[in-house]
Parts: sequence; structure tokens; C-alpha cells
Amino acid sequence: MPRPTGRVLTLLELLQSGGTRTVAELAARLGVEGRTVRRYVGQLIDLDVPVESVRGRYGGYRLAPGYRLPPLMLNDEEALAVLLGLAAGRRAGLTTTQHTANETASAKIRRVLPKHIARRLDTLLDSLAFTDQPGAFDTPDAAVLLTLADAVRHHRPVSIRYTDRDGRRSERTLHAYGIVAHESRWYVTGKDARIDEERTFRLDRIADARALPGSFEAPAGFDPAQRVLSGFATADYRHQVTLRIHGTVEQIRTRLPASVASLEDNEPASGEDHEAERWLRVELRVEQIDWLPAVLASLDRPFVIERPDELRTLVTALAERLTSYAHRS
Repeated sequence: MPRPTGRVLTLLELLQSGGTRTVAELAARLGVEGRTVRRYVGQLIDLDVPVESVRGRYGGYRLAPGYRLPPLMLNDEEALAVLLGLAAGRRAGLTTTQHTANETASAKIRRVLPKHIARRLDTLLDSLAFTDQPGAFDTPDAAVLLTLADAVRHHRPVSIRYTDRDGRRSERTLHAYGIVAHESRWYVTGKDARIDEERTFRLDRIADARALPGSFEAPAGFDPAQRVLSGFATADYRHQVTLRIHGTVEQIRTRLPASVASLEDNEPASGEDHEAERWLRVELRVEQIDWLPAVLASLDRPFVIERPDELRTLVTALAERLTSYAHRS
């Protein structure tokens, strides 16, 4: 695209953002002189774009109120941000009563995107998984995210430069199985080819991602979201906690979700009554356990502490404090 034409389109984009823009402001943004801005405005008017001239000290140019905008001009990162927001909104149920606004908005954006961007964004959206209701997520690097999504879709190895939580940097070859949004962060999970083991990596710690030649076979039935959750539940932390709690899976999960604890059914429900209360074995790996007594109390279900002894001491201390409070006049 010739530079003058590109500047005219940039001028239109600036005016689309709303409000009145002064000639000096537009000239600075476009890197041209004021008379050139006026010439570009004339070209927009020749194209039937209703640009209004505003007189006075704070005058300049603006688009006529109610003007129906032409197709959006979005770069890769802007389109990525919009479509990720729509995907998260759809996942969270933030739609109209007709449940159509989200889908039609996505379709309109895809329709005006260049084909190569539309294909990459569709690949990304097909590769995403959410572990819970999405909220305000950290913004991932668009190039890294799109490269990983393409690797997931086409089963291509990818080289990543990664910094772990201790600040150690390494370069790894990853067979990416899926991208997961979990508790305000983005993760990619797959096999680290160097050690031939499944690993999960935070996207904000990946400095660069580069596609490699070749291909790989993803394991059948692999669930990226469940892999991320189980990874958190079994990570190596300071305390290993084992409990037996009498209740249903749903009751226990209200306070101890899959990202925190793993459940084992030691007393399977008889017949078809899978929601019956029974003893379930619960295991956690955590850095701190001082929060657990209050959680167990809030469950209001019978429980047995198998380990550690320190947790029994904390639960007893909480019970004594609550008893003393209850007897105060």
C-alpha cells in the first residue's frame, strides 16, 4: 500500500476513535504537515466519508454523528484482543437473551480480517480451553500465542525460550497439546521433547516461540484443561496433606476445587446413586496449611486427618478459639 494511502486510512482510523481531533494532533500522529492533513481530509470527503470541520480554538475534524463506520481496520494484536474477549464472554455466558450478539460480532470481525490473520485467529480459538469462568486475564504476547496455537492445530514442534519461577532460563522443544486459560493466566501444556515428559508452561514466561520442521502425534483423548488442573493439584509443595471427608464430590469441590485437591473414591456409591454421601480420600500439596482449618470447618462435613500432625494441631486450636468465643458474654 503506498504511503499516502496508508496515511489516509490511518487518519480515518483516528477519526473513528471519536471526538474532535485538532490539525496539529493529526499532523503529529501522521508525521506530516497541517496542509497535508487537510488534503487527506479532502480525499476522505471525496470518498463520501462525512468528515466535519469544527471551528474555534479547540476546533479540528470529526466524523458526523451517526455515521455507519466502514469495515474495521485491526492489526493482529487488536483482532486477537477482540476475539479473545468474545470467546471469554461466550464462555462466561455474557450474551444477550437471544444468545446471538456474540456470534454475529465474531462473524463480522472475521469477515473483514485479512485471510491469513483470520486463519491464525480461528486456529487459536479452536485450541483454547478454560478451566473455570474467565475473568481478567494477563495479556499474552500475541506472536507467542498465535505460534503456539498453530503448533497445537497442526501438530508441529515448537522451540520456546522459557524462564522458570526460579529465574533459570532454558530453550526447549515442545510438542504442544493445548492452550489453557486458568485463574487469570495462560498456559500451554504438552510434552517437553528434551526429557520426554509432559509439562505445563506459563505463557508470560515464554520469551519467544518458533515453529520447527516435522510433526508429532498427540495422545488420544488428552484433555489440556484437566492436565493443567491435575498438575496444580499434584505439584511439589512443602506440605502433603491427606484427608478422608464424608460427603459427595460436589460438596467437597465447593471448597476444594480440582486445581487444589485430588479426590479418590474409597467407598464407591452402590447402584446408580453416584451422588450419595460417602468417604472420599482427599490429597493436597500446598506451601501453607494455616488456611485449611477454616476451609474444613466451612465444609461442615465429617473428616479425618491422616497427615500431617501439624494440621491436627491447627484444627484443634481453631476449635478451641471458636468455643471460647461462643462462651463470651
